[in-house]
Amino acid sequence: MKKPSILLIYTGGTIGMIKDSDTGALRSFDFNNLLVRIPELNLLDCIIDTISFDEPIDSSNIDPKYWIQIAEIIEDNYSKFDGFVILHGSDTMSYSASALSFMLEDLAKPVIFTGSQLPIGDLRTDAKENLITSIQIASLQERNTPIIKEVSLYFEYKLYRGNRSTKINAEHFEAFASLNYPELAESGVHLKINKGALFKPNLKKKLKVHKSLNTNVAIVKLFPGISSQVLKAIFSAPNLQGVILETYGAGNTTTSSWFIEILKEAIDKGVYIINITQCSGGSVSMGQYETSIELKKIGLITGRDMTSEAAITKLMYLLNKNLSPKSFKLGYETAIRGEIS
Repeated sequence: MKKPSILLIYTGGTIGMIKDSDTGALRSFDFNNLLVRIPELNLLDCIIDTISFDEPIDSSNIDPKYWIQIAEIIEDNYSKFDGFVILHGSDTMSYSASALSFMLEDLAKPVIFTGSQLPIGDLRTDAKENLITSIQIASLQERNTPIIKEVSLYFEYKLYRGNRSTKINAEHFEAFASLNYPELAESGVHLKINKGALFKPNLKKKLKVHKSLNTNVAIVKLFPGISSQVLKAIFSAPNLQGVILETYGAGNTTTSSWFIEILKEAIDKGVYIINITQCSGGSVSMGQYETSIELKKIGLITGRDMTSEAAITKLMYLLNKNLSPKSFKLGYETAIRGEIS
């Protein structure tokens, strides 16, 4: 049996930083010397190759052009490697993992995002464990076929479905959570794979890479006291085509007539409005309470238990398909990459 081959893609972020011994300043790590810096990787039963962005970027600067760049690297190397590990800053990692899950249709190999809270050269760093275990999980095979066949995110001993993950803490090593879907794997003394939770793609289909996203979108988080002027300004933005509306609880909003009227006017103009809960966990259930009955009547689309990151990236993905309103609603409310329960 030949050893699995893994491509490590460095985009930027804390994990790829080391401190200059003279100045103490952080600088990007040369991943061509990866095995020299982290000799433990030699113990893994796989072949590791690396590729880096020409100019590593802070994840706060991530936008769709970088998602396309990552997708193209995977597309160009898909036949050469058995799995991919993407090193990425943690702040927007869930957005990137969600976006790539939609962009990589019929993916049949692991694409694992990981990063760290501390640089790879720090004494107490979490970078080495996250990197080593991500590569190990990406190389797992059964009958010469990868066990993981989806975009996922590994951080602090747990592997999550990428489009179910969200960053919950800026200081703890346990920075991510998947509140509406179980972990795909957990690393301890033994590496435990939750096979029942894994995505099962159609292996008869070939990978299809979508390289364009529609960014004429917005996220609006409701709060008590939000004004009609603010909402009107948002919904009257030029070229606006879709809005993620983060509502209270199970999808509830104020029943004030001015609020409902603003939403209805936007929908009548062709703007899609998606209702997701601003709660960390749980699901939208429009019509369960009186405060969401009107939303259902005027045509809001339910995002059910999607994360904000999955909701906005799925909106970008579907808007670019030029679907009819009926097909768009059906497509949005249907799980296409395991993003909805």
